[in-house]
Amino acid sequence: MMTPIPSFPPEAAKSLLGVFFDIDDTFTMHGRIHAEPFQALWSLRDAGLRVVPITGRPAGWCDHIARMWPVHGIVGENGALYFWYDELEKKVRRRFIDPDPVRQENRRRLAAVRDEILLAVPGAAVAGDQPYREADLAIDFCEDVPRLAWEDVGRICDIFRSHGATYKVSSIHVNGWFGDYDKLGMTKRFVLERWGLELDDCREQFIFCGDSPNDEPMFAYFPYAVGVRNLLDFAGQIEHLPAYIASHEGGMGFAEIAGTILRGRAEP
Repeated sequence: MMTPIPSFPPEAAKSLLGVFFDIDDTFTMHGRIHAEPFQALWSLRDAGLRVVPITGRPAGWCDHIARMWPVHGIVGENGALYFWYDELEKKVRRRFIDPDPVRQENRRRLAAVRDEILLAVPGAAVAGDQPYREADLAIDFCEDVPRLAWEDVGRICDIFRSHGATYKVSSIHVNGWFGDYDKLGMTKRFVLERWGLELDDCREQFIFCGDSPNDEPMFAYFPYAVGVRNLLDFAGQIEHLPAYIASHEGGMGFAEIAGTILRGRAEP
């Protein structure tokens, strides 16, 4: 049973160190970033909270986000990397879980997976952001193509599995890669390497916001995980739901969550 986010306890809000959040359909709405969630992001940062997107989006996007958004870093490609902007050196720093030769070989292997999926699942397409990826293959099932049936999404997953790849279903893509990393593992690494914190010891001081099945490990891990309203579209596919749920979808839900946190921190 998920609790409405207005019931989030003020004492928990006061103890928070930071906010982790997915991007697509959590921070965005219908593929766009609206003013309210972006202002909410600034407000969270201005309140002294650390803000870090945790996304399946590609390395190329992560470079832009680390440079241009009011964030303290970004975990991308479902845990293959994290980037951050070095304020002293005035440049983006990059951390990959696999060295370049391994990523090159994995891209070669993923090309065979791609070809099999496109042949076997009519209507599926390589995601439009694939040229900017370093480590994974993103198959589009509804972003730039007509929405596929869930049976077809399942066939895409089956093909990834048959090649020994790890895969996750987001609200728009099926992402697949070779390796045992994920969003949660790289988030722990980011927190340790950037901030010197063991996340297992302070998970209750961070909140995670998400919207889809690939966020489930984060929902299960963080006591104060929150779903935006459109998470309910996937409720039957998720075993570990977040503790809290927003009343609004996408970016407006993110703004609602941020507003709840900030009001709780302001209470005497």
